[in-house]
Amino acid sequence: MYEYVFVETSLGGFFTSATHQETIVEYAKQGWRLVQVLPTNYNGHGKPTQYEIIFERPVQGE
Repeated sequence: MYEYVFVETSLGGFFTSATHQETIVEYAKQGWRLVQVLPTNYNGHGKPTQYEIIFERPVQGE
């Protein structure tokens, strides 16, 4: 059995920091495994602007 966590992240302009990389590394240190990055919002040109990062890990104690 697995437990999941869903983390919202967005992409701003050209000069924003790569916080998605930091998020993935931090969750990995806590035992979470990256499952998928899912675009959840798009701008008028069809480019994704928001994402949901999905992590999983085995349920502890089972």
